[in-house]
Amino acid sequence: MKPSFSLLSKEECYLIHQASLRVLEEVGVWVENEEALKTLKEVGADVDWKNRVVRFPPSIVEELIRKPPSTLKIHGREKKYDLSLGGNTTTFNPGSTATQILDLTTGDLRKPTPRDLADFVRLADALTNIHCQSTALTVDIPEQIADFYRLYVVLKNSAKPVVTGAFTVEGLWHMKRLLDTVTGNGKPTAIFDVCPSPPLKWSGLASRNLLDCAKLGLPVEIIPMPQSGATSPATLTGTLVQHNAEFLSGLVICQAAKPGTPIIYGGSPSVFDMKHCTTPLSCIEVVMLTCAHTQLGKMYNLPTQAYLGLSDTKTVDAQTGLEAGISLCLGILARINVITGLGMLNFENCQSFEKLVIDHEICGIALKLAGGIEVNDETLALNVIRKVKPGGHYLNQKHTVKWFRREHFYPSLIIDRQSLQNWLKEGRKDILQRAKVEVRKILGKHKPQPLPPDIERELDKTLRNLLKAYGMEGLLKKL
Repeated sequence: MKPSFSLLSKEECYLIHQASLRVLEEVGVWVENEEALKTLKEVGADVDWKNRVVRFPPSIVEELIRKPPSTLKIHGREKKYDLSLGGNTTTFNPGSTATQILDLTTGDLRKPTPRDLADFVRLADALTNIHCQSTALTVDIPEQIADFYRLYVVLKNSAKPVVTGAFTVEGLWHMKRLLDTVTGNGKPTAIFDVCPSPPLKWSGLASRNLLDCAKLGLPVEIIPMPQSGATSPATLTGTLVQHNAEFLSGLVICQAAKPGTPIIYGGSPSVFDMKHCTTPLSCIEVVMLTCAHTQLGKMYNLPTQAYLGLSDTKTVDAQTGLEAGISLCLGILARINVITGLGMLNFENCQSFEKLVIDHEICGIALKLAGGIEVNDETLALNVIRKVKPGGHYLNQKHTVKWFRREHFYPSLIIDRQSLQNWLKEGRKDILQRAKVEVRKILGKHKPQPLPPDIERELDKTLRNLLKAYGMEGLLKKL
């Protein structure tokens, strides 16, 4: 039996669904983009043109929610990296919104550079429990080109699929050009995040991105970001109702534009800490909201996404492992399909090389947990128990040789399992020190699968032409 975790009954999920439909019908959603308003009007939504508020008859939502596929295949540059999203599978990828990085040498917080992004991508490329890449931020790159610039860096340094997003209307189209340059086969190689603005708003950029992703056939990860107590109700159930209403409204925009557009039910909820005036993303309430909104996505038979593995600490310490470990293990038991957030600290504002390799180990532990315990004639081990008899040992048994690696999880040397004597002899290193060693070893040795020379030249040319159009061709020198 494979274990699972849920917080809501089927009846409770249905009640939240019905409440979300009432919000969409009675309160509505503000939509800034004119074409999105027209598209919604054409499928029967009630549009208040003056106030840009759209109200959705439940029948429209119920009809269009059946249009997206229940599974989604995202392709890597190599077949071994292809991912099938849906059902009970789980994939992991780093977080992507940090405006700071934890310096590997000094431990200080600083602004990330394009070189940091390239190193982070190469590190994630080497870690086998990290299944796809994310496009992290580099704050010294102008915002109008940052979305496609960071995608270029990822495509140059990894063959894994990508989770990304656009910062401008034009940027999404430029990113599609870069992706097509590398693949050229029309298969989806990236997922695009699109986020409503709580409560119940779709900005001009976000609603435009929804329409354009639908037109281009790009998979969309809709990520509501309610903040319980501030931009959503203080009750967790009320936050789920608003979260779900925002998601459903985005789904309707996409499906009205192009039925069958692949949609992933995502989310990045938080709570507002009234004591510290902060927005913790790793507290237990956020993990509960995340596992619960995953149940809603599964009720709709959609692939699911969530932000987990985060820590609100400012450095890599015991709290880091506590928060990341709890959320990743519960998330995989909730059978979330895409878990995003590895390597992140400080309320999702900081990325850490060391935390990424530690989180990679936690992912391995979580994957082992999710596999459950296999019970069959051979694992019951009656024959070998009879053979060993009372007082014997199993070290020299063929059964042990066959099964110990399969049954026992063996972490890397980041996790301390050595004797006290050896630990003292090797310098009393803690997990942060061991993680630093691992990061430097990987960055010193790992070389990602290179692009074919002709494709790399074309990718460089495409970026150069884009930068030239923005008058920023000199930025190529930053890489």
